[in-house]
Amino acid sequence: MLNTTMTTLFVKDALASGAFYEDLLGRKPVDQMDAFVMFGNDGGSMLGLWATDTVVPQADGAAGGAELTIPVPSDADVDRTCADWKARGITIAQEPTTMPFGRTFVGLDPDGHRLRVFAQS
Repeated sequence: MLNTTMTTLFVKDALASGAFYEDLLGRKPVDQMDAFVMFGNDGGSMLGLWATDTVVPQADGAAGGAELTIPVPSDADVDRTCADWKARGITIAQEPTTMPFGRTFVGLDPDGHRLRVFAQS
């Protein structure tokens, strides 16, 4: 059986995106080069940020075509996180709302990747 352990987002500028995610996640990258930045997550998974103009073989998709999901414990945490992100200047694509799976909102990273924060109901 195979497991996935890393999600890679294609970005315009790996170092700029790395700085965004370092601030957002509150942790330093575990690896950083001009064209690639990698973060470790609790539980062992990784988040990679790879500059689109250096991906080999060249990626067909443009930057900004993915969604990361970030669970939080409660509906109140969804609302607090959204307020915090707004104060940081992060673009909010979907204001906090309750959907069939729980309370959620969506922010955007510098490349337009969707960052869905949710509390499962």
